[in-house]
Amino acid sequence: MKKLFLLGGLAIVLLAACTSNTRKETSSTQDTTAIATDTVHTSQNSLDWSGTYKGILPCADCPGIETTVVLNANDTFSYMAKYQDRDFKTEDKGKIMWHDNGSVVHLKGQETDLKYKVGENQLIQLDTEGKEITGALSKYYILAKQ
Repeated sequence: MKKLFLLGGLAIVLLAACTSNTRKETSSTQDTTAIATDTVHTSQNSLDWSGTYKGILPCADCPGIETTVVLNANDTFSYMAKYQDRDFKTEDKGKIMWHDNGSVVHLKGQETDLKYKVGENQLIQLDTEGKEITGALSKYYILAKQ
C-alpha cells in the first residue's frame, strides 16, 4: 500500500512538471509571435524621442564634428555642428518629418537635410538614401540622448 501511494504521488509530480513546461513553451511562442506582428508601436508613438542628442561624428579632414540635435515635441528641431580644430560652425532649425512608419526623422531646414533612425535614447544618422551607415566608422554615427 505504501509503494502504491508513493508511485501515485510520483506520477502526479511528473504530470504536473510536464504540464508546466508545456504552458511555458506555449506562452513563450505566443509572446514571440506578438512581438513579430506588432505594427502599432513605432519610435514616434512609443519612445520618449524628444530631447537633446549629442555626439562627435567622423570628419575627413579634422578630428571630428561636435553635433547637437534637439528634437522638440511640437515636431520642430534645432541642429548645430562644430568642426573641431576649426573656426567653423553651422546651425539650423526646421520641421521634423517622420518616415518609415514612424521610425525615421527627417530634419529639413534651410541648410539641413538629414535623416536619423530613432532608437531608445539615441539617434542613428542615415546616409543620403536613408540607409544605415555601415563599415568601421558606423558606431560613430550615433548621437546619444543627454
